[in-house]
Amino acid sequence: MLGSASPRRRDILAGLGIPIRVAAANVPEVELPDEEPLAYLERVVSDKLRGSARAFSEGAGSAVLVADTIVVYGGRILGKPTDVPDARSLLERLAGRTHRVYTRYAIARAEAPLEPVAQRTVESSVTLRAASAAELDGYARTGEGLDKAGAYAIQGVGAFLVERIEGSYTNVVGLPACEVVTDLLGTGLLDHFP
Repeated sequence: MLGSASPRRRDILAGLGIPIRVAAANVPEVELPDEEPLAYLERVVSDKLRGSARAFSEGAGSAVLVADTIVVYGGRILGKPTDVPDARSLLERLAGRTHRVYTRYAIARAEAPLEPVAQRTVESSVTLRAASAAELDGYARTGEGLDKAGAYAIQGVGAFLVERIEGSYTNVVGLPACEVVTDLLGTGLLDHFP
């Protein structure tokens, strides 16, 4: 079971051929005062795991995977924009600079849904090119980045901004495929792959 409403995570797992059923937990993704980015990420993923545990009682699957992705620049989380002007502002902060993308995930078995058998935080670095104000405004107005941390989609039109990536591409999209498959194999939740 995928405890996430993210279509990107669903697409990554489906693309790998891993059968999934979506039962997303409704967890507030709000930073606490003075909370460090990685502490925030750990807390939110733990909350999502707890929130997804209820779905096991409804027979949703033999295991659950929950995840959250954040964009960090200057030691601060840059979340999803609230509107097009906010998206443009976020893009202006990132253009011509390198930022970090972190995805944390946790996997638990149905018989112990609050005890992760695997959990990991994966880091990637992304450099956006120094795009013009007109390009950033035009991209923000597409609306593509309005539901994405950092206000861009590396897998969509926003790819034209990405000059360089170091680390996992799928991590930047929302779920590090290599690490997830490795952990599913290591825990016995997948007996072979592919």
